[in-house]
Amino acid sequence: MAEAIDRRDMARIFGAMAHDERADLFAELDEAQKSALLPGLAQAEREDMRKLAAYPEGTVGSVMTSDYATLSPDMTVTAAIAHLRRIAPDAETIYHFYVIDAERKLLGTVSLRDLIVARDSARVADVMRRDPPLARAEDKRETAVELIRKYDVLALPVLNGGDRLAGIVTYDDAMDVAREAEDISFAKTSAVAGLGTSMLTASVGLLYRKRVAWLVVLVFGNIFAGAGIAYFEETIEAYIALVFFLPLLVDSGGNAGSQSATLMVRALSTGDVRLRDWSRMLGLTMALAVSGIGLFRGGPDIAVVVSLTMVLIVLVGSLIGMSLPFLLSKFKLDPAAASAPLITSLADAIGVVIYFAMATWLLGLPTS
Repeated sequence: MAEAIDRRDMARIFGAMAHDERADLFAELDEAQKSALLPGLAQAEREDMRKLAAYPEGTVGSVMTSDYATLSPDMTVTAAIAHLRRIAPDAETIYHFYVIDAERKLLGTVSLRDLIVARDSARVADVMRRDPPLARAEDKRETAVELIRKYDVLALPVLNGGDRLAGIVTYDDAMDVAREAEDISFAKTSAVAGLGTSMLTASVGLLYRKRVAWLVVLVFGNIFAGAGIAYFEETIEAYIALVFFLPLLVDSGGNAGSQSATLMVRALSTGDVRLRDWSRMLGLTMALAVSGIGLFRGGPDIAVVVSLTMVLIVLVGSLIGMSLPFLLSKFKLDPAAASAPLITSLADAIGVVIYFAMATWLLGLPTS
């Protein structure tokens, strides 16, 4: 539309858009389109749009809006309500207002409820809430999401480098950011890089590029599992029944690791990390379940090997699943990169070695 529409019509569309949305659209235009558009806008709209579009992508400033209502601390409640009636038709939100001084320093916030229940003669300074939660324009945009969730507010004030009120992040914009971050994390847990677009519009080439790197890494990772099997070839020849339990055991370790990683990534994202040694209980329960099959397929000796290996593999798989996201977070990397396929591949390779090493030791077999 920006390429085909008349410049004056485009300027009218920009004038009717929300402040943050028109800044986003403006940033998408090329330089020629920007130059053609700007003369058709009012001076205030041009400056506002340029300021919002100048904030780097991924910062709080890039998702904030400058469409908010401010009040003076010396206003009476009656005057404040009359002022809000005048500006309400054009404001994005009229449920929270920001009290600023002559230098635009943030003094506090006032909700519509605060004004309605206050005395008409009371001053805004008497009913405002001081030291509200706030973010800075240069912070990561996820900071605004965390603060809005923590304090359960409909909008969050944003300060610029000079500690002046620069804008607000509304609840709906914060949830858009959270949803986008969750989509990226969800893709990473399946070892898929972020597409940057929807599945509907993604090309075959894009899907190939985003998936092939991890798939190749995981293929080479699984070679270690094959090497482990080859190393314990004599053990397998002596007790062929061990092969029956191999997929069951290594998959259990991978599944336990994937569950642990999912819980850890979620706990890290919410700031609620509580490590509990529940993996031992899981391992014991699964060992008890598989011991009966071990007795049926290979006798008491195989049952003991399978049961003890199950406990150890589940413990190790859970440890891998919990540790990788935690270590990545410590090194300032995305914990979601500890994806389920990666953890499964690691747990598979380690599980194979644990299983046949345990069998060789317990069954008294010679090592290669």
